[in-house]
Amino acid sequence: MSSNAVHPSAVGAGTVRAGTVRRWLDRVCERDWARCPDCARFLHHRRLEHHAGTCPGCGHHFPLDAPRRIEFLTDPESWQELDPDMSPLDPLDFVDSQPYPQRIAALRRRTGSCEAARYGSARISGHDVVLCVLDFSFQGGSMGAVVGEKVARAAELAEATRTALVICSTSGGARMQEGVISLLQMAKTAAAIQRLHAAGVLFVSILCDPVYGGVSASFASLGDVIIAEPRARIGFAGPGVIEQTIRQKLPEGFQSAEFLLDKGHIDAVVPRLEQRAYLSRLLAVHGTGRPPAVGARVSDPVDGAGHGPGRSTGGAVPADPWRTVLAARHPGRPNIHEYLHQLTDDFVELHGDRHHGDDSAVVAGPAVLAGRAVMVIGHRKGRGTQDNVARNFGMPHPAGYRKAARLMRYAERFGMPVVTVIDTPGAYPGVQSEEANQSAAIAENLQLMSSLRTPVVSLVIGEGGSGGALALGVCDRLLMLQNAIYSVISPEGCAAILFRDVGRAPEAAAALRLTAADLQALGIVDEVVPEPSGGAHTDHGATVAAVRRALLRHLDEVTSVPLDRLLRDRYRRLRTNGPVSERPTPDTTGEGGMRA
Repeated sequence: MSSNAVHPSAVGAGTVRAGTVRRWLDRVCERDWARCPDCARFLHHRRLEHHAGTCPGCGHHFPLDAPRRIEFLTDPESWQELDPDMSPLDPLDFVDSQPYPQRIAALRRRTGSCEAARYGSARISGHDVVLCVLDFSFQGGSMGAVVGEKVARAAELAEATRTALVICSTSGGARMQEGVISLLQMAKTAAAIQRLHAAGVLFVSILCDPVYGGVSASFASLGDVIIAEPRARIGFAGPGVIEQTIRQKLPEGFQSAEFLLDKGHIDAVVPRLEQRAYLSRLLAVHGTGRPPAVGARVSDPVDGAGHGPGRSTGGAVPADPWRTVLAARHPGRPNIHEYLHQLTDDFVELHGDRHHGDDSAVVAGPAVLAGRAVMVIGHRKGRGTQDNVARNFGMPHPAGYRKAARLMRYAERFGMPVVTVIDTPGAYPGVQSEEANQSAAIAENLQLMSSLRTPVVSLVIGEGGSGGALALGVCDRLLMLQNAIYSVISPEGCAAILFRDVGRAPEAAAALRLTAADLQALGIVDEVVPEPSGGAHTDHGATVAAVRRALLRHLDEVTSVPLDRLLRDRYRRLRTNGPVSERPTPDTTGEGGMRA
């Protein structure tokens, strides 16, 4: 044998040592490191924990157990767990691969948790909350009697203390080992949440990966606000079941959080590291409190004596109607986002009608205006061609009006005055809109707003086009900017139909009496808000300041009126629109007879 040769026994020993080292490294890696399934980078567990279980490179969200989720969401030392030892019984004497009690005992030893949910009181950025967190590591976060009982008790505690409820859900659904008892937890938790809704207490539902079955189809989908973590899988039936049933391949991203946002089922997709700040803002808006006591005022100190309904702060002077139409449509006029940015201290945009979609032509959400919580809902035109196309030129689909209706009910539940901002050529007249019943969406909003048990102030900032505008315009006070318009039809449409010549649109504009000054003279508009001499587009700041003064003044007035009287006045306002004669109108044509 050559002096440089390696003895076979040495090779075998080296192989054994290499295998030992690999196994040791595997154990070290498993204990101390994790590999991101999206970007494949290795992450030390301490770094992963620092980022709340998310990859700092690509943002992938790793699973998070209940203790760690509670730790990153809540203020230090604020968590007080309730009923930690609650345990399930085994009324079915269920046995699969092992008896159910043995399965629960093994899960407790492995996870250190007694069950798949924890609940208690806590603080988030100083705001008191009742928090309930499901844990997928315990039997897939499945809901049996204990999970259902903890969710129900959390809701009841929130109701009793009038404290916001936050539930973080991650679950495969109902727990099969508890049979129909598990199924009935869906109804139990839904009933508890309904009582919370009726009491006017905020419930925020956070959907984490995954949420399916009985949890998705009960309390998790009943939040006043529903947010989800990026790419979380959410649905009723699992994708495998759906594919087997319909014999089709599901599209990419189906049942993802982003899919649900696009379909209007949730309000926002919020990365885990941003959830605490998001909750803090939302809780702060709600913590602004109920409307001020009767007689209280929130107007800016610089605001002088109030102007009653039907008065103008100036600017309600006759103008050329066609020039006013062109000014109302000027692409440089401030839009709702610019008003929100300058008018409010904070605004949390919410999305979706909870059924079919989210319409970007309607922007809505709770806001803080001069220390008062309000719900702002308005049309949104775009800036430039691309943005206008994305927002459908401010023409809502039915989903937009249904989103508005959902958030009007939200405002009613929490005692928030509603401020609607109107700027639309009209409701979108497309095939999809008709298929989704545009007429019913508008009609239902008119019905809802006529009896909404909270004050409503509407502001027309540009175009008020027909039923598409009125669907946000049934109110206690109607304000219009000096160069805004409000009409049953556009001047061009009127000219084409009645005058048989679209070129006579300026003549139709005058005949329709659609300017703010005209409508104030008719007793329809309560206040005309002045614009800078060149129009709102020439000075956004001055326009917003004038709007702010007018809004606060009218909010003062309507919130000082007892609610039952406000509703009577609103109905009377609607009933007196449109003077009529009880007798036939005399014939002035010289042809004899009477005319209707």
